[in-house]
Amino acid sequence: MTKRLVQHGNSAALVLEKPLLQLLNIDLTTDLEIITDGKNLIVSPASSQTSEGDLLASLEKINKLHSATLEKLAR
Repeated sequence: MTKRLVQHGNSAALVLEKPLLQLLNIDLTTDLEIITDGKNLIVSPASSQTSEGDLLASLEKINKLHSATLEKLAR
């Protein structure tokens, strides 16, 4: 799909058709996160903040799966 930006006041807007919004489960109330890798725009539904508990659980899982490798790297 190729799109062009449209003038919206002093800004530019990208119009997304309803079928695309429905496919991604996005509506006018969805907060979107826009990031770039320097060449591309990446638009995603904003994720909720990760809690400290989620972070600690992830670290524990990583340590359990890769403890030997991490120990070797630490030497």
